[in-house]
Amino acid sequence: MSTLSLAVRDSATMLRRNLLHARRYPSLTLNLLLTPVMLLLLFVYIFGDVMSAGIGDGGADRSEYIAYLVPGILLMTIGSTVIGAAVSVATDMNEGIIARFRTMAIHRGSVFIGHVVGSVLQVLASLVLVGAVGVAIGFRSTDATALEWLAAFGLLALFALALTWIAVGMGMASPNAEAAGNMAMPLILLPLISSAFIPADTMPGWFQPIAEYQPFTPAIETLRGLLLGTEIGHNGWLAVAWCLGLAALGYYWSTSQFNRDTK
Repeated sequence: MSTLSLAVRDSATMLRRNLLHARRYPSLTLNLLLTPVMLLLLFVYIFGDVMSAGIGDGGADRSEYIAYLVPGILLMTIGSTVIGAAVSVATDMNEGIIARFRTMAIHRGSVFIGHVVGSVLQVLASLVLVGAVGVAIGFRSTDATALEWLAAFGLLALFALALTWIAVGMGMASPNAEAAGNMAMPLILLPLISSAFIPADTMPGWFQPIAEYQPFTPAIETLRGLLLGTEIGHNGWLAVAWCLGLAALGYYWSTSQFNRDTK
C-alpha cells in the first residue's frame, strides 16, 4: 500500500475509535453542550428584555435580541464542545495509549487526525442541536442567501478545526484529564467577554480592547453579518486569520509534544 493509503486507513481507524468512545461515553459531550443551551435560554427568557436595550438604538425587543444572541452562542458552543477533545487526549496520554501508538507501525499523524476529525464532527452535531433550540425559541435568518449560509457553515467548521487543534495541544500538555479541562476553560470564558451578548462598543472603555482583540469577537461579528445582513467590515478577514493562526499554533504544539522522546 502507498503511504497515502496507509495514512487514510490508519486515520479512519483512529476516527472510528474516537467516535466509538464518544458514543459509549456521551455524558462529557452532553455536559459541555448544556452550557451554551442554558445560557441561551437564560439570556433570552430571564435577561432578554433588559439586554435588548443594549443593542441598536435601545428600542430592540426580545426577538431582535434572539437574533443578536444566537450567532454568539453558536461560537460559544464550539469553545465548550472542543474541551472534550482536550480531556480525551489527556486521558489517552495518562493511560499510556499515546506512548503505545508511538511504538506501533501506524501513520503518526493518524492519532491526531482521529481526535481532530472526531471532535469537529461532534462540534457540528452540537451546533445543529443548539441551532435547533435557537430556531425553536424564535431565531430566524430569512435574508441570508445560499452562498451566505455556505460561508457561515465554512466559518463555523474552520473555527471548530482551529480550536480543536488548540484543545489537542492542551490535552497533550496536561498531566491528567482534570488538568486538561481546567486548562481549556478559557475557550468558554473568552466568549463571555466578547460581543456575544452585547456590542463591544457599549462596554466600558478600558474593557473594550479585551473584547475586541480576541478570536471570538471577529468570528461572531462575521457570522452575524452572514446570517443577519449586518456590517462585517474587516471582521471577516480577522476571523479567518485567527482561525489559520490558531490551527497552525495548535498543530505545531501538538505534533512537537507527540514527537518528542519520552522521558
